[in-house]
Amino acid sequence: MSNGVPLSSTVNFQNLLGTSLEICSTSPLTGYFRNGYCASCPDDYGVHTVCAQVTQDFLDFTRAKGNDLSTANPPSFPGLKVGDKWCLCVSRWFQAYRAGKAPAICAKATNPMYLQQEQINVLLSKAIDLN
Repeated sequence: MSNGVPLSSTVNFQNLLGTSLEICSTSPLTGYFRNGYCASCPDDYGVHTVCAQVTQDFLDFTRAKGNDLSTANPPSFPGLKVGDKWCLCVSRWFQAYRAGKAPAICAKATNPMYLQQEQINVLLSKAIDLN
């Protein structure tokens, strides 16, 4: 195991910049594997690889699409508040982007697994950690 994730050739520990994937958040604890990293595997059908800093616009948008991330679901999900970092599904982030509701992302904690270069470029345009 590495970073709490089973070792496998399908798990990617690089970020959008080609360096080691950084932790997205441990409070609240995020990631498909609930280890703070936006790592994925074939069982992660949502592909939770985009580390985003959520905004109220995004939380309202995703709730309207049927995924309420604001409401707590104890014991494992505290509910998100504005400013929290969370591993989002790639498809939902791009859906929000097309609607003008996409939150900023953390490039160093976003995993490029399954992404094409043009998608990476769009994500980088919303990165808040490139300095």
